[in-house]
Amino acid sequence: MTSRLSPRPEPDDDHRVIKFRPRGMADVEARNAPVQIDLARYERNRDEPDDFRHRMLANAAAGAFTVALTAIGIWLAMSIADLRKSQDCVLMGRRDCAGLGQPPT
Repeated sequence: MTSRLSPRPEPDDDHRVIKFRPRGMADVEARNAPVQIDLARYERNRDEPDDFRHRMLANAAAGAFTVALTAIGIWLAMSIADLRKSQDCVLMGRRDCAGLGQPPT
């Protein structure tokens, strides 16, 4: 006579038990270890002369680029503020929003 209940249940894809094991300290330390970056490729030989002129030209170019970007940003912000001011004036229904300025005397 066979029993209807089997000693082991049949595997079911919907129900699985996954055993989680606690992490050991070795796993945590390995994950948090700092990565050693080799900076030797960026080092300069002390025998090579320092190219001071090239370095100063590069710094001047970077400074000029930064000043230009700052000036363009300020100009753009002021243009957007003027546009918003005139647009608000028109949306309020006013008719003298052109801002023609004073003629020279």
